[in-house]
Amino acid sequence: MKNIFAWLTLIFTTTFVVSPAVTNPFMGFTADQLPIPQIDPPVQPAGYAFAIWGLIYAWLMVSAIFGLWKRANDPSWDRARKPLIVSVAVGTPWLAIANASAVWATVTIFIMAVTAITALLGAPKTDRWWFQAPVGIYAGWLTAASFVSLASTSAGYGVAFESLGWAYLAITLALAVTVTLLSRKPSAPEYGLTVIWALVGIIVANSGSQIGIVALAALGIAVVAGAAWKFRSPA
Repeated sequence: MKNIFAWLTLIFTTTFVVSPAVTNPFMGFTADQLPIPQIDPPVQPAGYAFAIWGLIYAWLMVSAIFGLWKRANDPSWDRARKPLIVSVAVGTPWLAIANASAVWATVTIFIMAVTAITALLGAPKTDRWWFQAPVGIYAGWLTAASFVSLASTSAGYGVAFESLGWAYLAITLALAVTVTLLSRKPSAPEYGLTVIWALVGIIVANSGSQIGIVALAALGIAVVAGAAWKFRSPA
């Protein structure tokens, strides 16, 4: 009999992957969602960077199918499946939530990020390309996206800083999480590479306008690359 967690992973991964086709697209918080409109905030990567979702959706789907087919009753997969199920289940309605409420979008994307990171930390040591790699990319993007959401929502409600101040803080916090994760999971360079992808997107979005944000993102790329090298697994 197939393990219920393998089935749930496939079911909720499928609903997660299909959700963009049945939900209005999310292009950032609209002017009427926040008291202080946040249109193209400096913390947000350039639009092309979001194309990574195509890779994330496809690879998570392949992972779920393989897991049910070949690793349905593998306890090492189950440990990581459980938090992943929570992440993609919460992620299924996320686009609808984000179009309705910036605050709840921020709360739920942090739930998605924390559970995705937990799944990555518990990823099986074998089948790296079938589980760890897709979850690593997913968790890496969510790490960046959750702090983008936090910065946009906080600036939109006038909490502590305006959008530029929150951009500096959010990038710094995302880097702290990334370096911590790489120190605990040195075998997951995919995670760090995805955060670098987001940082490059921030550089592109701010080139010619916010030189300080560009400099911080460039420094962040060096920090993530250095951490990945320092904590790398022995060959």
